[in-house]
Amino acid sequence: MEIQTIQKYMHVSPRKLRLVADMVRKMTPEKSLNILRMTPKMAAMDLVKALETVLANAKQKGMDAKNLTFKKIEINESMKMRRFKAGTRGRVKPFKRRMAHIKIVLSDEGKVISQKTEDKKPKKEEKTKE
Repeated sequence: MEIQTIQKYMHVSPRKLRLVADMVRKMTPEKSLNILRMTPKMAAMDLVKALETVLANAKQKGMDAKNLTFKKIEINESMKMRRFKAGTRGRVKPFKRRMAHIKIVLSDEGKVISQKTEDKKPKKEEKTKE
């Protein structure tokens, strides 16, 4: 079963969020939550909020938090606010304030452990010279 959340219009650059998301992509959600809380980047707090939301959604659906894994973490670009700074001689220095969307998909199917069984394929018969 999968559960997802989308946080839209986060006031942080997508590039800064991707750097933090790449750090925790291979971890379990609970471990990544602890690491993100100790990370000294402002983008980590926005990712913590999104991660707490998706874990709460999973708990509401009755999923076990220990069996969850990240299926997908997407950081997409949102709209840009156009701003400017006043330059010398009455000129304008334009810049853009970027925003991001965060999409997190969790799955509980990744932790299924199957017992190894013998291959069901028949072994190739050796040709013998008669």
